[in-house]
Amino acid sequence: MWPNIKQSIQSVIIWVVGTALVVILFLAMALLSILLYPFDRKRKIVHAQCFWWADAMTALNPYWDVQVSGLDNIDHKKTYVVVSNHQSLADIVLMYKTKMQFKWVAKDSLFKIPVLGWNMLLARHIRLQRGDFSSIKKVYREAGEWLRKKVSVVFFPEGTRSGNGGIGEFQNGAFKLAIKEKVPILPVLIKGTKDAIPKGSWRFTTKVSCVVEVLAPIETSQMFSGDFTKLRDLTKAQLS
Repeated sequence: MWPNIKQSIQSVIIWVVGTALVVILFLAMALLSILLYPFDRKRKIVHAQCFWWADAMTALNPYWDVQVSGLDNIDHKKTYVVVSNHQSLADIVLMYKTKMQFKWVAKDSLFKIPVLGWNMLLARHIRLQRGDFSSIKKVYREAGEWLRKKVSVVFFPEGTRSGNGGIGEFQNGAFKLAIKEKVPILPVLIKGTKDAIPKGSWRFTTKVSCVVEVLAPIETSQMFSGDFTKLRDLTKAQLS
């Protein structure tokens, strides 16, 4: 009985403190957005607030063992189309552990979540309405503009979270965009997050090992528009 009580107490603390951290993050991002508006048009300083937030969120949770590797594959002076597999909402927290500047391509529903969605709006992430062709065109136009401004863009090319921990089919857009803008693909492999957030319960009961592995960039400078399938398949093979 005591282990169950202990898990319940720990879970309450995780949710309460986690929620408080999201609110504190919002206040910090909102304040900096106002104070630095003329000087931080790309919201880089605002975005960087998510770095301490991610560190705090992962340190807070005793059920998460997080390992990050391959950071030497990131050249912070370069711009990338970052491509990652997708297992759960915890992937969002872990991606900030790379300390990269980027804009997410994220589904519209995430922007509607109180506080968390407001943070995404403040950071000027890219909003996607699924099934809306005009929205998809707008997303790639906006992503291209950010890349030309030397800000990386993150895609989950599966389009949705994997239900079984495996990797689903990749959509083509991220790879067409990387070739068009002549920026490298940066594959990021995330493992172990499928069970990081409890499903159907508020209690954390299982310890999970989460891994973020940044793989070597894939150059696109010598590729042509018709090479997107080759680039897609190569990236997926590295993440599989």
